[in-house]
Amino acid sequence: MDNELYDYSPITERAPIHWPGGARVAFYVGLNVEHYQVDRPSTSIFPGTAGLAPDPLNYGWRDYGPRVGIWRLADILDRHRVRASVLLNSDVVQHNPQIITAGLARDWAWLAHGKNNSIFQADMTVEQERAYLTEVVETIERATGRRPRGWMGPALTETFRTPELLAELGLDYVLDWTNDDQPYRLNVPGMLSVPYTVELNDNTLFLAKGTSGPDFVRIVKDQLDQLYAESADSGRVMALALHPFVIGQAFRAKYLDQALEYVVNHPGVWLTTTDEIAAHFAASA
Repeated sequence: MDNELYDYSPITERAPIHWPGGARVAFYVGLNVEHYQVDRPSTSIFPGTAGLAPDPLNYGWRDYGPRVGIWRLADILDRHRVRASVLLNSDVVQHNPQIITAGLARDWAWLAHGKNNSIFQADMTVEQERAYLTEVVETIERATGRRPRGWMGPALTETFRTPELLAELGLDYVLDWTNDDQPYRLNVPGMLSVPYTVELNDNTLFLAKGTSGPDFVRIVKDQLDQLYAESADSGRVMALALHPFVIGQAFRAKYLDQALEYVVNHPGVWLTTTDEIAAHFAASA
């Protein structure tokens, strides 16, 4: 079947986007704050034990994120005055409440990212998915005092009904469709797609491609330089996707520090959140 969620729109044929203050590139950090069930396989650094339950090697590696990595990343983001756009599994509210407290103190933006990163809604009926999404959204709202406006599915998963069900719950954008450098409207009333990235993503770069720390810095710089060059007439979005159990490792952290130093001091960059990007685009486009 053809994709009916959005229409084809070449970036060369759109009305110009103008970011606040004359900025040319809207930059945000997508910080994945996730919970994993101990008896299900998930993202792994060593495939040899990934099917075991429990799997101390891989589960423990992932669990480094909320125990250690997130706090290292929070310090780095604070140093550069970057507010995170948090892709939040709602189970974190119960299991890691200190992270919610820390994020509230920093005025992080909160997006719904499913219940946890072990359960996907792919096989749910429409009523099951509606109940699932409602629980996720309302759990985050109770914990943060804000109803999430954005969604990214665990492993960027959706059903064909997800955007419509999210719109029913009052959300107005998704990050799952990583096919653009600008926001655009979906064929669901009130719903936008905001750019996310599976390429400029610590999981992909460090784990799938074996990228070194210095190469990570170079890639971030190259991404920004290219988007800035292309944005003379119409703004672009640059997403940097991070996972505390990956970039939060001690030997990688300084490279994030170096990359952000370049970004925050680059001319024409709007340091922002996905909420602010979606709101500005919806109001002006």
